[in-house]
Amino acid sequence: MRKLVIGILAHVDAGKTTLSEALLYQSGSIRKMGRVDNKDAFLDTEEIERERGITVFSKQAVFSYKDMEIYWLDTPGHVDFSAEMERTLQVLDYAVLVVSGADGVQGHTKTLWRLLARYHIPVFLFINKMDQTGADKEKRLEEAQRELDSGCIDFMTENAGDFYENIAVCDEAALEQFLDGGILKEAVISRLIKERKVFPCFFGSALKINGVDKLLEGIRRYTEEPAYSQAFGARVFKIARDAQGNRLTWLKVTGGVLKVKDRLSGKGWEEKVNQIRIYSGDKYETAGEAGAGTVCAVTGLTQTGPGEGLGQESLLELPVLEPLFHYKVLLPQDVDAAAMLPGLRILEEEEPQLHVVWEEKLQEIQVRIMGEVQLEVLQRLIKDRFSIQAEFAQGSVLYRETIARPVIGVGHFEPLKHYAEVHLLLEPGEAGSGLCLAADCGEDILAKNWQRLALAHLEEKNTGEFFSERRLRMSKLP
Repeated sequence: MRKLVIGILAHVDAGKTTLSEALLYQSGSIRKMGRVDNKDAFLDTEEIERERGITVFSKQAVFSYKDMEIYWLDTPGHVDFSAEMERTLQVLDYAVLVVSGADGVQGHTKTLWRLLARYHIPVFLFINKMDQTGADKEKRLEEAQRELDSGCIDFMTENAGDFYENIAVCDEAALEQFLDGGILKEAVISRLIKERKVFPCFFGSALKINGVDKLLEGIRRYTEEPAYSQAFGARVFKIARDAQGNRLTWLKVTGGVLKVKDRLSGKGWEEKVNQIRIYSGDKYETAGEAGAGTVCAVTGLTQTGPGEGLGQESLLELPVLEPLFHYKVLLPQDVDAAAMLPGLRILEEEEPQLHVVWEEKLQEIQVRIMGEVQLEVLQRLIKDRFSIQAEFAQGSVLYRETIARPVIGVGHFEPLKHYAEVHLLLEPGEAGSGLCLAADCGEDILAKNWQRLALAHLEEKNTGEFFSERRLRMSKLP
């Protein structure tokens, strides 16, 4: 069977979770559709999600449909949890973008669209809630073509009217084939979708299971399984913990086979895979191995992090979305802030954008947040995980500054009464590239162990951004 990893994205209240329920029901994976209102949605497994009626954590369902095995990844729609959504994009083969037929393309929809373009993910659109007042099919299609891409094509009218012509004009080779025979082969349409030249649009109502079958069949007919190499590779996109506190490394196998007891390694670590879990909702099955195209959770790894590449995979792209606000954590008087820090580090593993910072002089903890809803969720997580009622001081907006031209930074140290001096060449990088560190210094100038020590201490400092790459040059000065 073909394996596909498909993510579902949407702005808040577009009906994303309801569409996931409808697809699972349509494929025969669940016997009854759950509802957000009834707090029994298959993929909203956390209590806080059911209480609020929103998706906070990305979740997985696995289902089969005809010749496909689909790993379905549900992502948060609320802007405060966009970082969780963006991490999931790094492992998708295709995406389904849900748009409300009543509300149309929203500001966050455009943000999602830009992210999908950045990660080169082919997209199917489902215009939901077409049964509601004000949901006009022609207006919504025209809006998608205007606000998103002119390649948004109505696939509900396949084989009728100018269906093939509308697709053909998106590509010169396809246009020649259409002019020769008046039709396009499915393989050609699949290629155009994969190349992000065509974006199939389906219309319906997920709640009433209207149009869902056509979306599912469209995915089956017009998708291609990626080509995977024989060499092992995997992309880590999420760190979580189960109900027993076991650390879970969520990854997609992108080549070869991952087996239980395999030893994996990263920068400065090597550990053994204890268990491979294939999750669907809040339940899972253990597997002895996971082949290419599988999304699974692995136990036994304690040093992994989101965005890390294993095996033949390299470090993944830096996330685009960054926290907007900065808060000080206020703890009860009987709770020592330094003792609480390891607990918050655990939450930071699961949500790296928290950027937990320990201010030694002030003896306080600071975090970064996307918005008030995330702040409330963080407060709830601290209470549930550590039985501590934390509060937060008045937040402030984060501002970023950068240098305009190369400069040299100098720092001197006197460890054990020995004098040492480090010179750093600071150079402006490309916009959005963040802070990067590396050594470009011969060992005849500075021994390798001292270079590593200097870089290690630089990483420890609060510079306003985590270092994802070490590319800051250290050069000999005249």
